[in-house]
Amino acid sequence: MRKEAKLLLEKAINSLVLSIEHFNRPLNIDRTDAVLIFLDHSFEMLLKAAILYKGGRIRERRVKETYGFDNCIRKCLTDSQVKFLTDNQALILRIINNLRDATMHYIIQISEQQLYLHMQAGVTLFDDLLHLVFKKKLADYLPERILPVSTKPPNDIILLIDKEFSQIKNLIAHGVRQRTQAKARLRPIAIIENTIAEQQAQPGEGDLNQMLTRLAKGERWSTIFPGVATLHINTTESGPNISIRISKKEGSPIKLVKEGEKVEGIVAVKRVNEFDYYSMGLRSLTENLGLNIGSNRVLAVIEHLGIQKNSDYFKEISIGSSKFKRYSKKAMELLKVEIPKLDMENLWNEYKKRHYKAKRDEF
Repeated sequence: MRKEAKLLLEKAINSLVLSIEHFNRPLNIDRTDAVLIFLDHSFEMLLKAAILYKGGRIRERRVKETYGFDNCIRKCLTDSQVKFLTDNQALILRIINNLRDATMHYIIQISEQQLYLHMQAGVTLFDDLLHLVFKKKLADYLPERILPVSTKPPNDIILLIDKEFSQIKNLIAHGVRQRTQAKARLRPIAIIENTIAEQQAQPGEGDLNQMLTRLAKGERWSTIFPGVATLHINTTESGPNISIRISKKEGSPIKLVKEGEKVEGIVAVKRVNEFDYYSMGLRSLTENLGLNIGSNRVLAVIEHLGIQKNSDYFKEISIGSSKFKRYSKKAMELLKVEIPKLDMENLWNEYKKRHYKAKRDEF
């Protein structure tokens, strides 16, 4: 193993140990923050070690900085030289990364069961990837007694989220004084929803206020967060060792609705093949292009080519009051042909100027 990959792998394991240690500490001061920060860092180091181990690069030529977390995930999903991640594994990594961003930059409040779920799923995924890429097990580096984070894992994510929303509703029932705490509890669930929907991960204050208003009016959480409602937990036990893997449900219940019909339920589509035809959000579209450019630049090309104005390429699909911007395989094929022809730096600079001016004109 190359020296650089070996050192990164050591850093990854050290950060995971620190995350486990903070989870199990009796002292609660900034415990959630420390758990998520070290867990997130452990995976970034693991991905970079894996990319190097498989002969890939972790920085562009003549660029000082290494890839960020999101670029590492994208490379491990789509780069034929290093590819080893599945979509479900990438989803867990993005949820952890987005929760870490939220706790680093603002306020989130995560229940003990929900924090356990992310932590144990993280430990399980770390062990899976360590074995998949390096042919090693976490037990090769740590005593087995350290691996389980808890011996009482939740086995139904829907019941867990039901309990979360019961507590959130109790908070908003007590008036404005408890609203900040209610938003802090709602934020991590909204982050998970946005990550699944491939939207901007961090919800704004207006978004959270709107969600709380809908909850206060009695709307079911599964219609506000249809993506979260598609998750399920696969738990396996062998003695004291517990593994948890979170994935999106295959064959989730689908209800076909007519135009204008009110949606009640977990998952609904307006036409039987809309999600099959418009199969990609912006993030997955970018990854499937395999052109090593970021989502924002792809969006600049989409605007330049007028892709969102053509129903063959794009549709905004509504499920209840939630909206999903989706792209078709035809859009991907068009982008693959057109992007190499474009002067990307000039196009990107013009895109930034337009959007900076638009934002400035709002004030």
